[in-house]
Formats: sequence, structure tokens, C-alpha cells
Amino acid sequence: MFVMLGDTGMARMMSGAAPAVTPLTLQAVPARLPAGVISFVVRNMGLHTHEMVVLPLPDGRAAGRRETTGDGRVDEAGSLGEASASCAAGSGEGIAAGAAGWVTLDLRPGRYELVCNLRDHYVDGMHHLFTVS
Repeated sequence: MFVMLGDTGMARMMSGAAPAVTPLTLQAVPARLPAGVISFVVRNMGLHTHEMVVLPLPDGRAAGRRETTGDGRVDEAGSLGEASASCAAGSGEGIAAGAAGWVTLDLRPGRYELVCNLRDHYVDGMHHLFTVS
């Protein structure tokens, strides 16, 4: 599965850089995979550090609706793994701008949510539903 992480970063102006509205995105293809060993290749195409965490999503629950803490993060209890290291597999301090990370997981049939769980990234739209059949 290929996962793209992104943001618009900073807008350039004649007088220099100025903060911009930063739409955050987390997209993955394909949206449905067969059960078994799945490798996630995660590319940060934005200007900020991001990560990807795989969380089971119970039936009847929509992606992007998890409760968050005061810093806009979700509870990672039950996480099945993550790609959060630059140019390496597994956990780290986040995937730097322009870098990639990866993780390989053995997933059973079900619904899963991919999330970026850095401060406010989830609440700002970095989540994606995918299905394993």
C-alpha cells in the first residue's frame, strides 16, 4: 500500500514566508486489500514532519471520529504498528519532509484507520479508512 502524507506548509510572499492555512492530507491506495502481509510505504510529500499509525476501526464507526486529547491526538492503544521513522522501518521521531518510511504488518480481515497522530494532525484531517478482506 502506498500512503501519501502532505500539507501546504508555508506560503511564499514577496516579503518572505508567512503562515498559511495548512490543509493536511493522508491518502492511501488501494482502499481495499486482501488479508495477510501488507507493506505500507509512506511518503511525506509535505513540508512538516508526519507519521502513519495503523488502528483497528470497529464496525459502524466512521474514520475521523475518534476522541482526541487536548493536543489533538488520539489514543494509540490497540495500534498494530506505525511508520514514523525517516528512511527506515517502524517507529521513530516522525517522517521528515521529503522522506519515506515503511512498515510491514500481517492484517486480518476488518476495517482500519490510518492516522497521523502528531499534535492536531488527526483533527486537521490526517486520517484514512481502508478495508482488509
